[in-house]
Amino acid sequence: MSHTSTADSVFTGAPSESFGFKRIIYTKSGFTSSITINRPDVLNCFDSLTLKELGAAFVDAAQDDNVSVVIITGAGSKAFCTGADLKEQEDYILKKPNNYYKWMYQFVEMHDRLRNIGKPTIAKLNGMVVGGGNELNMACDLAIAADHVTIRQVGAGRGSVAAGGATQWLPLIIGDRRAREMLLTCEPIDAYTALEWGLVNQVVPASMLDAAVDELAQKLYNKLPECTRYTKQQLNFWRDFSWSMTIGHARDWLTLHAGAHETAEGLRAFRRKQEIPYPQIRCKTAGQASNFAGHVDTVPCSNCNEPMPTTNAFCGACGGKLKG
Repeated sequence: MSHTSTADSVFTGAPSESFGFKRIIYTKSGFTSSITINRPDVLNCFDSLTLKELGAAFVDAAQDDNVSVVIITGAGSKAFCTGADLKEQEDYILKKPNNYYKWMYQFVEMHDRLRNIGKPTIAKLNGMVVGGGNELNMACDLAIAADHVTIRQVGAGRGSVAAGGATQWLPLIIGDRRAREMLLTCEPIDAYTALEWGLVNQVVPASMLDAAVDELAQKLYNKLPECTRYTKQQLNFWRDFSWSMTIGHARDWLTLHAGAHETAEGLRAFRRKQEIPYPQIRCKTAGQASNFAGHVDTVPCSNCNEPMPTTNAFCGACGGKLKG
C-alpha cells in the first residue's frame, strides 16, 4: 500500500486512490464508500494481504466524515467471499503451523475494525458466501443478496472450525438449531432460505442488486449519524461479548491444529478437487487405519512428499517417478 498517513488524514480520511491496494478496490462516491474484494479468479477468498487491506480501508472509511454508509462486496458474480485462501494455508501454514497465529491476528483485527467502524455497513452478496465469507457477511449490519446466492459453512468438512464468528454469531442471528444444521452438515442454503432464517434482509434478482443496495444506503443516510452510531454500539453487545470470550481460544486451538492430519487431509483433497476420504480419516483418528475398507498402502513421493499408493509408478500430484 503506497498511502502514507498524515496528521490530517488520520482524522479526515484520504483519497481512496492514494492507497494503491492490490487485493481490494476501494472507492468513495457521494456519501458511500465501496470496498470490493478483487480476487474473482480465486472466488474472492482472503489471504493475509487482503485482510490487511480490508482493515486499512475500514479505518479510513471510519475516519472520513464524508462517508456515511459502507458497502462490502466481491468482484464478479460468482462469489462474495469464500473465506480463507486455502493455497496460502497449505503453502505457508501447514508447513509452519505457528504462521496460523499470525494470520489470525490479521483476521481478528479486520473484524474488530469493521464492527467498530461507527457507520452502517451493508453486505452486498453478489455470489456464493462460504466459511469466513459468511462471518464477513454477519459482521455487517445488513445484507442484500442476489437470488442466485448460496451460503454455507464448511469447517467441519474441510479441517477447520468457524470458532469465534460463525459458532457464536449464527445462533444469535438464525437460532441454535439452524446454526447447528449449517455448521455440522456443511450443506448450503439458498438465498430465500437465508431470507426466511434472517441471515439476509432482502433478496433481489442480480440485475437489481445495485439499485436495491443504493436504495437501502439512502435510507441509512437519512438518519442521525450520532444516534445511528450509538444504536450500532448497543446492537453489537452480544456479538462483541461472544466474540471476545472465544476468539482468543479459537486462535490458539486453530494454531495448534493447523498441522493436524484432519486439516492436512481436508486441505489437500479440496485443493486437488478430490473427494475427502472421511471414513479413512476417522479410522486414522481412531488408530485403525489398517481396518479401513479399501485401505491402500501408501509411500511418500520423494519429490513432493505426497502420499501415493504403492502400486503407482508415478506421483499423481507432481508426476515424479516413485521409487520401486
